[in-house]
Amino acid sequence: MLELDEPQLHQLTVAETFKRLKAGEGGLSPEEAQHRLSRYGPNVLEESGHYSLIRGFLSQFTHFLAILLWIAVALAFTAEFMKPGEGMATLGWAILGVIVINAVFAFFQEYKAERAVHALHRLLPARAWVLRNNQPHDVPRSDIVPGDVLLIEEGEQIPADARLIETADMLVDLSSLTGESQPKRRTADPVADGHLLDIPNLVFAGTPVLSGRGRAVVFATGMQTEFGKIARLSTSVETDLSPLQKEIAKVTHVVAMLSVAMGGVFFIIGISIGLGFWISAIFGIGMASKIEYPVGR
Repeated sequence: MLELDEPQLHQLTVAETFKRLKAGEGGLSPEEAQHRLSRYGPNVLEESGHYSLIRGFLSQFTHFLAILLWIAVALAFTAEFMKPGEGMATLGWAILGVIVINAVFAFFQEYKAERAVHALHRLLPARAWVLRNNQPHDVPRSDIVPGDVLLIEEGEQIPADARLIETADMLVDLSSLTGESQPKRRTADPVADGHLLDIPNLVFAGTPVLSGRGRAVVFATGMQTEFGKIARLSTSVETDLSPLQKEIAKVTHVVAMLSVAMGGVFFIIGISIGLGFWISAIFGIGMASKIEYPVGR
């Protein structure tokens, strides 16, 4: 957010911290807070957009692999209609079952991921106390900016990443960031070095204060917080395919082209040996369906 090297902020004294963040012990003025809000934006997590259950479920039936399997189903039932008793209907129902089962499991996983993102938002407080012109103000979380001085009490959630400037027997729960259930003691003293989340003079958005109280000056808000980085990972997992997904997509395209080519070859073979148009068509459709079907398994 500000032009500072965040990992070094913990090494500074309280006075040096205020100087680096261009703030004061009495907090920002309302005018300066508004200016920084315009510059850095509101202290909120980006929304991924409204998730439609119906649209999400239907999308599991329209991706490339599903379309291939739908074609295989159509070919199998067409072959059964043209020449009953060859077992093509059984194949068609089997492929249809693969489509439905795959869609249900994929939708369930996607839905759980979406619920996890919404759960992250509930870990942040709606409002917080800050100093403005040396006076405490109860403000919406979205109005908190870098340089604000937070007034932190027991039982509250931290609204933004901040450097502690005063503490009294403060313990925080970092399990939402680190997974560790053991409470962590916080201090305002400078710290030489350490992993960012383990540095005792820093507090992070979305973590609760188990005991004690303190004051802290904000250095990161919104998506720039450690909590925001986790939320970004949760909402951007589908922006690019993994190497494995790319290879699977390539293989799927190759198998699709192979199945069409093989169906055409067997159709031509049937015509050349005098089986007739419809018999040859059934022969080609059946071979194409049998090649496509294993792709979905």
